[in-house]
Amino acid sequence: MEPLLNIADILRLLPHRYPFLLVDRVLELEPDKRLVAIKNVTINEPFFNGHFPGAPVMPGVLIVEAMAQAAGLLAGYNRKVAPGEFLLFAGIDNVRFRLPVIPGDTLTLTVEARRIRSRSAHMHGTASVGGKVAAEADILSITTTLGDSNDAAERWRAGTLLASKSDE
Repeated sequence: MEPLLNIADILRLLPHRYPFLLVDRVLELEPDKRLVAIKNVTINEPFFNGHFPGAPVMPGVLIVEAMAQAAGLLAGYNRKVAPGEFLLFAGIDNVRFRLPVIPGDTLTLTVEARRIRSRSAHMHGTASVGGKVAAEADILSITTTLGDSNDAAERWRAGTLLASKSDE
């Protein structure tokens, strides 16, 4: 299947880079509604060196991160982003892991919008392998501006990082 967004497009939309970019292609996209992407899981992934030697399994937190990155692509696709503005993974609920993901698997990431607003997005993500659900979660993303990393960390600790503008 011909991708709707290839890796060059994904790199323009997401700030993540190797080894933390976890979306390889977008196969389906209905802006502000639904996105289907894939992550090709290979034995060359750096996390397999320690998780687990002799029985490699993709860490669940990285499966969730892959869903969050796919959610970021859906929420950010039609969004104009100001300099220094980022769509951040802000919350996760109802996470369930159902199958291990191993080298050689193609992880299909399906994200459906529940509610997308100017400063936040609520979505449901499913990660599957061969048509079987490996994991699923409800994902919250927020838009905020980040200064330098010390400023952002201090604003986060003070509880003011998310309070810079009200949600519309």
